[in-house]
Amino acid sequence: MEHTKKTSERKRDVFRDNQYYFLNPKISEVDSDMIFSDKDIEALRDLAKQVAEIADSDEMREKSRKWTKLHDLESCDPVIYVDAENGWNEILTDNMFVCEEPLARTWENLLRKDIYSATEICDDRVITKNFDVPIYWTDDGFGIDPIIDYANTEGGSYHILPAIADYEEDMKKLHFPTITVNREKTKQLMELAQDVFGDIFNCRFYEKWQWDDSFLDRYVQLRGMEDFMCDFILEPENVKRVMKFMVDGSIQRFRWLESHDLLFLNNTDTYLGTGGQGNTTDLPAEDFQGRVRTKDIWLSLQAQETVSVDPQMFGEIILPEFKRLAEHFGLVHYGCCEPFDKRWEYIKQIPNLRHVSVSPWARYSAVPEMLGKDYVASVKLKPTPLAMPSMNEEYVRRECRRAVSETYGGICEFIMKDNHTIGNNPDNLIQWVRIMRESIEEKY
Repeated sequence: MEHTKKTSERKRDVFRDNQYYFLNPKISEVDSDMIFSDKDIEALRDLAKQVAEIADSDEMREKSRKWTKLHDLESCDPVIYVDAENGWNEILTDNMFVCEEPLARTWENLLRKDIYSATEICDDRVITKNFDVPIYWTDDGFGIDPIIDYANTEGGSYHILPAIADYEEDMKKLHFPTITVNREKTKQLMELAQDVFGDIFNCRFYEKWQWDDSFLDRYVQLRGMEDFMCDFILEPENVKRVMKFMVDGSIQRFRWLESHDLLFLNNTDTYLGTGGQGNTTDLPAEDFQGRVRTKDIWLSLQAQETVSVDPQMFGEIILPEFKRLAEHFGLVHYGCCEPFDKRWEYIKQIPNLRHVSVSPWARYSAVPEMLGKDYVASVKLKPTPLAMPSMNEEYVRRECRRAVSETYGGICEFIMKDNHTIGNNPDNLIQWVRIMRESIEEKY
């Protein structure tokens, strides 16, 4: 097919245009010689000083305290979090950037997002003086490459074709990806960050090993959505085989990361699961001695690809593997776009569960009924109204009030994300935060 590309080839296409600054790619996929011009360094340092000033404010300390109390289940005082996602392309347009070197430009983007979030969006996102330096790593894939048919339109749709066509034959080809860390380039990256930001930021190694948030998504990328869904009825034993393979591989990978000192705490300002920040004093574990283990960190799990799967089938096929992985971790976030309430009797069995995504397709009133004050409800509102050039404020206010009213009695954070567009009007996000904050103040 004319538009069929392997995933790796498609990634390279994406990185050739300016959209890649907003996709948080692996550092190994950024075409950088790690040599910045004086102009780039000057621009980065100027932005960094602005971020540091924001981070040092009493406002940020108070926001951090609110997140921590919420995730420790000690407060019902809600917080608000916005992730513009693809909408950042409409906020930070190409003509705003000063840096030219690709990595410098990527770092410039991160700093500009911090500044804009704090000064314009004004949600409860915590800005800190931590500057995360990623690990330079690659892996060798699953043994079978996805086959994806892309529309010939920038940012358009795509169709996943079955790379696993025959379970008996193709399962023999599968292996879990093996990580290779380039420690020399990782060290070089830290030295560069220290040279540019060392007197301004706390430069720290950090990598979110997030493929385990979404191994069901990787399953779909190898099998195709149509066949994946049919397999629950026609080939449930093969679905179980792949699920076991994925979780065995995840456990193996985490054990390897742990033994190589490549796990990092995610209990402060780290983005958590599918919304919010990971602030909590319940991590790391009480016997923590400085070397991070899986029991010291959050795990994220989600199964939105199975949204149309019968809850009992979810409980029989998916839940056992989720439980097996979750028991290794300190705390667990669950969910993305799938409505949690329809399968809550199974989800609540996941060990160490603390944080639950409440999607716009869930029944908001299930938050006080099912989650109560035993879990944090990460309440998502529909991004659709923000996709219009002129947002309908009356409708947005009604939806914000409904979300706050129906979830009242739970421990809630209110999230705006999944913004594929903000109608080329950044003011939509700003006004949404204002309206949501007013709606919270009316009820709490």
